[in-house]
Amino acid sequence: MTAPAGKTLALLVPDGVGVRNFLIGPFLRQLPRHWEAHAFHSIPEAFLPIFQEGLNGSVHWQNLQDYRPDRLTLGLQYSLGYAQMYWARTKSMQHILAQPIRGSWKNRALNSTAKLLGRWSAGPSRMQLLEKAHCEAASHRPETRCYAKAFGQIHPDVVFSTNQRPSQVLPAVLAAQSEGIPCATFIFSWDNLSSKGRIIAPFDYYLVWSNHMRSELLHYYPHIKAQQVHVVGTPQFEPYGDPALLWTREEFFERIGADPTRKLICYSGGDAGTCPEDPKHVEVLMGLIRDGHIAGDPQVIVRPVPVDDGTRYLPARHKYPELIWAQPEWVHTEPGNWSKVIPTPADVQFLANLTQHVDLNINLGSTMTLDFGIHDKPVVNVAFDVADPPIFGMPVWDYYYFFEHYRPVVALGAARPARSPEELAEHVNTYLANPSLDREGRRRLLDMQVTGSLCGASGRIHEVLDAIAVRK
Repeated sequence: MTAPAGKTLALLVPDGVGVRNFLIGPFLRQLPRHWEAHAFHSIPEAFLPIFQEGLNGSVHWQNLQDYRPDRLTLGLQYSLGYAQMYWARTKSMQHILAQPIRGSWKNRALNSTAKLLGRWSAGPSRMQLLEKAHCEAASHRPETRCYAKAFGQIHPDVVFSTNQRPSQVLPAVLAAQSEGIPCATFIFSWDNLSSKGRIIAPFDYYLVWSNHMRSELLHYYPHIKAQQVHVVGTPQFEPYGDPALLWTREEFFERIGADPTRKLICYSGGDAGTCPEDPKHVEVLMGLIRDGHIAGDPQVIVRPVPVDDGTRYLPARHKYPELIWAQPEWVHTEPGNWSKVIPTPADVQFLANLTQHVDLNINLGSTMTLDFGIHDKPVVNVAFDVADPPIFGMPVWDYYYFFEHYRPVVALGAARPARSPEELAEHVNTYLANPSLDREGRRRLLDMQVTGSLCGASGRIHEVLDAIAVRK
């Protein structure tokens, strides 16, 4: 049998989520032998060896260009985002559009103008015209010329972006398309299509988690054809299916300083902007345990979202020193900026064990509902406010739990919402006594959101890239 012809992949990794999904784990390590990869990244040089370990010489590393669009290009980009939100008008998008424009007068002027243009352009055909103008403006940027030169040297057969949103990948995509190189992207999270602005570039192919996400993509982007979309699952969850990463329950509990004979609850935090009352909810939970409203004296481990440095939890940790703290092992190269916070392999392994060994998860409308559901762990969603009046101007139940991406969680009974501290205690007690409750709801949610075996996502992505890596 003739060996496959050699192919070259240009992999765009603009943020920490892309690092987690595609640089840590099997994607590059299981890259077919006939492939050579050039990873364009923004990882600080001092940390790069962490991700190069275990890779052979078929992976080459280059820095992403620091994209700095001029005001015209930036204004067109913002207008496209507003147009998508005005047209799709999901619950999340309506909340974003209702927010006042803040910042310097220059920022307010730019965003106000972009918002007006976006409102006028809120329709499929007009958005495509606006997108064409945006791409034309960006194609003349010096960053685009730099990528054209780089691609002229490495001759990629396909350009693959690990995230569909960051503007940093746009010049590379435009440079590739000008040379007839096919460009694909991965839709990296289950909420992105219904809660964020427009995809940053008109890619040739889109890789999605599930048939459900495929339907969403075709709905929100009617100009995309069905044959451009490939269902592959997600490498985000592959570590959960890797037994080599797992410790025993006793070893895990020893590592976190907990008692393996007692139940363990994990509170998963969100970022300060979307979940500002997380520390207060932790205090409510701990108070319910101390007062005996939650039975059995369970232990609580708190894992904040990786972009959070954890300082806002200090009053709760001082008040309840029995809290177990699990700061994610992500490198904060630019605190507060998701694109500049880089995960480590150690954190991926820790999260695989956390989701495996805890008895119950609590979160506020988080993706972690899926993470813990993969291990069949029951989940309670915090759905009550501590502040009066509510911080978001409406009850948190109305604010988060009617977002399009989260409605199936409630509809399928995959998690139990706690709309008061009393309900929080009731649901925790019920699940700790019988963790098998709502198992069918968790299974149906996962079947809906993630297609295919957990450990096969990288391989399926390889197959898709292999099939489309042909010059147009």
